[in-house]
Amino acid sequence: MTRYLILALALLWSMVAYSQDSWQDDFRQWMTIEDMEEGYGEAMMEQLAEVVASPINLNQTTREELEALPFLSANQVEDIVAYIYRYAPIRSIGELKMIGSLDFHTRQLLEHFVYVGSEMPRRVWPRLSDVGKYGRHKLVVSGKIPLYDRKGDILSDGSGYLGYKYRHDIRYQFNYNDRIKFGLTAAQDAGEPFFSDKNRMGYDHYSYYLQLRNMGQLEELNLGMYRVQMGMGLVMNTAFSLGKLATLQSMGRSTHMLTAHASRSQGDYLQGAAATIRLADHWRLTAFASYRPLDATLNEDGTARTLLRDSYHRTKTELSKKNNTHETDFGGSIGYRQGTFHVNLNMVYTHFNRQLIPQQVLYKRYAASGSDFTNISVDYGYNTSRWGMSGETAINHQAALATINTMNWRATDALTLMLLHRYYDKRYSALHAMSFGEGSSVQNEHGVYLGAKWQPARTWLLQSYVDYAHFSFPRYQVSLPSDAFDALLSTCYNGQKWNLEARYRMRIRQRDDSEKQRLQNQPEHRLRLRSTITLSPQWSLQSQADAVCTWADNLWQRGIMLGQHATWRWRCLTMDGHIGWFHTDSYDARLYQYERSVQYDFLFPAYYGHGLRHCLMLQAAVGQRLTAIIKYGTTNYFDRSTIGSGLQQISHSSMTDILLQLRVKIH
Repeated sequence: MTRYLILALALLWSMVAYSQDSWQDDFRQWMTIEDMEEGYGEAMMEQLAEVVASPINLNQTTREELEALPFLSANQVEDIVAYIYRYAPIRSIGELKMIGSLDFHTRQLLEHFVYVGSEMPRRVWPRLSDVGKYGRHKLVVSGKIPLYDRKGDILSDGSGYLGYKYRHDIRYQFNYNDRIKFGLTAAQDAGEPFFSDKNRMGYDHYSYYLQLRNMGQLEELNLGMYRVQMGMGLVMNTAFSLGKLATLQSMGRSTHMLTAHASRSQGDYLQGAAATIRLADHWRLTAFASYRPLDATLNEDGTARTLLRDSYHRTKTELSKKNNTHETDFGGSIGYRQGTFHVNLNMVYTHFNRQLIPQQVLYKRYAASGSDFTNISVDYGYNTSRWGMSGETAINHQAALATINTMNWRATDALTLMLLHRYYDKRYSALHAMSFGEGSSVQNEHGVYLGAKWQPARTWLLQSYVDYAHFSFPRYQVSLPSDAFDALLSTCYNGQKWNLEARYRMRIRQRDDSEKQRLQNQPEHRLRLRSTITLSPQWSLQSQADAVCTWADNLWQRGIMLGQHATWRWRCLTMDGHIGWFHTDSYDARLYQYERSVQYDFLFPAYYGHGLRHCLMLQAAVGQRLTAIIKYGTTNYFDRSTIGSGLQQISHSSMTDILLQLRVKIH
């Protein structure tokens, strides 16, 4: 292991990289890739991609628009709003430097999502002629071509996949400023039938939406498919939840937001109507109604055992579960905001047309069951220039409690501290909840999190947190009450050309021993080192080394991965190349490295075993309207003759995919 670390340090010192102008490259430094794997990141990246496509005009922005950016804390949002109110109109993006709470790294990320435009008078309802004249159309067509066959692709006895092996999707969207947006997304996963079986309308999934914003007292209206965030996610959050490092940056603020669902994802959205209305200067009302189909695994008596979120419909078994259950949701929030103080009352009611009866195993004893569910909460917050607090307290229809509360203190201009406490009763359940936690659900957890962010100089940023959680009731693979500990230390230097980052994370989780008689600690240590530099306006390189050491199956499992990324730009052409070598003892020692891809395709794959990953992506822009992208990627394994298992098994030691995307914009 020591020689691997020495090799990694030598590689990072000798190789160079570049902090690209892509928002994804800056944003990934703000997240931990492990959080992406746990599902926190993809929905967030999808939503931010929409903001990048239609950036925020600082001279006409609102507090609600800025709160849609998860990396901004409540203090930072208030400071930006106050600065705009006092000094509007803003003349240059450089004026953000005048806002003391915005550190260098946050400003660097924020600049991808905002711009300085003219301050135009707005009609309550825009003219149709203006909408047609100044609206923007965007069409994105994507496809993935695998140059291999999976076992499910070649079985001809009806037990394999019902469709061809290609994945593709089409997205159309119309935008008029930040006020009108509508669109349609059609998506097909590899192996799913196309214009056949239950997909007689063509694609397996369609997402359609209409969003109106800033229409007088009607602040927002969503029709079709949409997502809802309320408070800190204890009763309703169908968008995303922040990971532990991201929570430190945002200082655990609460959010009330409606967003259109433009994703190819078939999980965690609502379908119907949602609106936010300004009742008075300080009062807002949000209400929503939804009716949508779901996939479920059924019990023999016709009740639902498990609600499925992956939404794959490739085989006869998977297709038989498509839309076999229906869900109805009603809810809303009424809130009061005066300056930096806010309080909201939230409620969600959910009904299924089938009884939900989970599998009768110990760790699911308190899982949600029945056909009717109600959750009510109050979220609150208050911020000053030096300190702030926010939180949410909720109960379900069984009067079980869940509460999360944060406090942050800006001790000096350079040092900020944050304390977060959460308590989720084992009997608390909320079907649409998604919030901060060590566990995978808002249930059966009691924890304390302490974080610190220190900027000793303009170009240096140090971040650290420690988190302890206790689970009073058995969980999956844990048959007794258990504990978990998580700590991270990260330091980053952002110079004019150089960017250096080092990150260490230690986690200790408890699992059953082989006899299931007692618990044993499973420590995990992860190290990441990254170096970046700008060679020239055309050339850039990036180097990264990851190492892991974890205790699993009664022995230490180790792994290392070294990656190199290069970018070349010339006029309308951009070329990205990536190569990564990995060597791990097992899946428990898996490693992750970010890989640039086409728009709306976010790659944070896990690598384990021994192999080499390399890819090349070429992007060509034809004027300002047309962009074509092709990406060729291969993963070679040196320690196996087949890849995967079951119907996903590939009878080779390597797999190659081609990604294609065409983007058309019409202004």
